[in-house]
Amino acid sequence: MDATAAILVLTPAAEPVARRIAAALPGATLHGLAHRVPGLDVSFAETLNHIRALYQAGTPIVGVCASGILIRALAAVIEDKRSEPPVLAVSEDGASVVPLLGGHRGANSLARQVAEALDGHAAVTTQGDTALGVALDSPPKGWWLANPQDAKGVMARLLAGEPVRLKGDAPWITRSRLPLADTAEMEIVASVEAIEPGADRLVYHPRRLVVGVGCARGCPAEELAALVRETLAGAGLAEGAVALVATLDLKADEAAVNALAGQLGVPLRVFPAARLEQEAPRLANPSDVVFAEVGCHGVSEGAALAATGADGMLLVEKRKTANATVAVALAPEPVDPAGAGRPRGRLSVIGIGPGRDDWRTPEASRLLADADEAVGYSLYLDIVAPLIQGKQRHAFPLGAEEERVRFALERAGEGRSVALVSSGDAGIYAMGALVYELLHRDTAEGGVSDAAKRVEVVNAPGISALQAASARIGAVLGHDFCTISLSDLLTPWEAIEQRLRAAADGDFVVAFYNPVSKRRRTQLAAAREILLAARPADTPVVLGYNLGREGETLTVTTLGELRVDDVDMLTTVLVGSSASRAVMTGSGRPFVYTPRGYAKRIEEKL
Repeated sequence: MDATAAILVLTPAAEPVARRIAAALPGATLHGLAHRVPGLDVSFAETLNHIRALYQAGTPIVGVCASGILIRALAAVIEDKRSEPPVLAVSEDGASVVPLLGGHRGANSLARQVAEALDGHAAVTTQGDTALGVALDSPPKGWWLANPQDAKGVMARLLAGEPVRLKGDAPWITRSRLPLADTAEMEIVASVEAIEPGADRLVYHPRRLVVGVGCARGCPAEELAALVRETLAGAGLAEGAVALVATLDLKADEAAVNALAGQLGVPLRVFPAARLEQEAPRLANPSDVVFAEVGCHGVSEGAALAATGADGMLLVEKRKTANATVAVALAPEPVDPAGAGRPRGRLSVIGIGPGRDDWRTPEASRLLADADEAVGYSLYLDIVAPLIQGKQRHAFPLGAEEERVRFALERAGEGRSVALVSSGDAGIYAMGALVYELLHRDTAEGGVSDAAKRVEVVNAPGISALQAASARIGAVLGHDFCTISLSDLLTPWEAIEQRLRAAADGDFVVAFYNPVSKRRRTQLAAAREILLAARPADTPVVLGYNLGREGETLTVTTLGELRVDDVDMLTTVLVGSSASRAVMTGSGRPFVYTPRGYAKRIEEKL
């Protein structure tokens, strides 16, 4: 279990047990149902949505509640058992702890830990775990099973009383209750070598190998991958024993190197030239040419040795093609990537939507959970507080957008995984464009550092306010539309006015962002006059306020009656086209839509 747990408390009666669990789980936070158990670390209003959001973000969940609540919340979102987080149900008296999900991510051990803290009973139901003390299809961290498809059959035979012999060193196997016998037909092999697995042979690879690589800029990914695979195969080594790919930090963004790590399914770790130069005395093939180019006498051999540590040894000396080099080093124990060099660094540009948990995409929630730290406007960070618990927060005020984005990029450039949080969609009037502008600029002309320019940038789309407003009131954006920001702080008013006239001439539905502020009170009125010159005064207008948040309101008015005082900074304004219609329903609630042109087809059928 890598992430800290969220302990759900739905009733006051459950709080004492929850606090005892929190005391036993470092970093765990208490999540209380707001109207019943206020004042805990995190409050939530909708139980099922909150549980789903935590699960989809990969957060371990310990619910001090009936198991049925957790099951109903998660039934529709359960996917891959190998990647799901632990989910535990704990009775309110603490007597029973039931691991429901996440057996491959430590749910059983977490259940035992919680039960021990409560003097309760862990109701572990995984057959192999209870009978043999080990789950063969889920080896411990640092190990990889070459043939998981055969684990079920082997386990069944073991449970039937058949013995197995162990070949190689695997302390987690010898500590289990497996019936080991040297004469057994079945075999468990632990090795870094490539060994043929089978129905009678489970092959486990300790991840003790590090592949060090170097390459010319623009090296074809196929060339590097082929070199690495041929090198491993030629030495009789298993790809499953590779813990990570290591290289020089100047190659952090090299496409071939990142593709190689992706193909091997392992992390990429980078080192500065000064650190690789410390390995010069252990290099088999030091090069003055390489030193002259990058500041160290060997990249592939140096990186492999640096990642395996002082007790590591060079197993395969440098091999090369026209554009790439590779070397392989062996560590005495499985290598923990967290202790080897640093990651490339990643900036996740995340749109969280207007604010509701269930309007946020699972990808956005997952990226928030994966990040080391979060950067954003304080209001936005508060909205996603349950998903960034325990992470470093960097809140910036309104107006400090450039500082905010620059800070996030530079933090990522130091090897961190950083979440840059925006409301709505980050690419629509938010931080996304500024990220790319700073990446595009030369460093000497205000761009970010070279290290920041090498980070991985990931975008998670969000629901923008115009989509939310349209959907809430009907289908205002049902036909061609455009968006125009009325803020003239960054865009000259003359340009805005030109776009308004074009929108009016084109009869577009128009979504206004930044319609007013405390100081800007004239732009919306000017926009209204421009549109009124081209469309009727009874054109529907929708005002969406605080969409997706507490206090949400939707008002339908007309272009002729639109008043600046009816709008504030949190209002999204949708002005219909000449074809848009506002209709009052029998329930007293209006809907607004813009027809796409189906009327002709409908009328032809009459």
